[in-house]
Amino acid sequence: MKFFIPFLTLLLISCNQKKTELTADQVIDKAIETAGGHLYENAEVTFTFRNIIYKSERQNGQFSLQRILPDTLNTIDIITNEGFYRLQKGERVTLPDTVAFKYMESVNSVHYFNQLPYGLNDPAVQKKLLEPVTIKGKEYYKVEITFSKEGGGVDFEDLFLYWISKDNFTVDYLAYKFFTNDGGIRFRESYNPRVIEGIRFMDYKNFRPEDKDIDFYEVDALFEKDKLVELSLVETNKIKVRLYN
Repeated sequence: MKFFIPFLTLLLISCNQKKTELTADQVIDKAIETAGGHLYENAEVTFTFRNIIYKSERQNGQFSLQRILPDTLNTIDIITNEGFYRLQKGERVTLPDTVAFKYMESVNSVHYFNQLPYGLNDPAVQKKLLEPVTIKGKEYYKVEITFSKEGGGVDFEDLFLYWISKDNFTVDYLAYKFFTNDGGIRFRESYNPRVIEGIRFMDYKNFRPEDKDIDFYEVDALFEKDKLVELSLVETNKIKVRLYN
């Protein structure tokens, strides 16, 4: 009998630990909430990336993602709920479908990375919680993100990984594997976090493995071993946020 109570205690502790384990959806929800949560949904955000002005507007379910080019034609590329179009001197310009799609993907990509993790709850997103890892002595949830074919865009087969801090649910690292233009793998380490009007923004150091055919899911281990090649800095400047009531 003297072993019964300790055994029961351990059993209860084990059950409680299992009950408190988070799902992939819960981890992403907490990451989004930490970064700004509902504030994203009714806000205007402007920033500069590589000397080009970007602007997003979201209000009551409607959105507009813009890229304002520094040319004499006042060119503005715009994505809305209805699709993509280009303005020059205030008038719509007809573009070949392939060109329009290229511009749309470019605009969407910049806004997507700038406002992560917002967007990771889109209907096409599929989430899977992988085994947790430790990077630089800090524990992380490791979440795999894939996309359904319907609504996932032309690059729906791309794979993403996010490393979300177990301490404060910040997205400190991300990686993606793409298949266009001969494919490749990128790993990003966040830095320079700042909170503007309640929304968190980050810059990134951009890395690639020496061999693009590595096991994508081991890219964090290569980073820990300093086996990745730094390619560039992904920096946004002059960020301004205006919250709508």
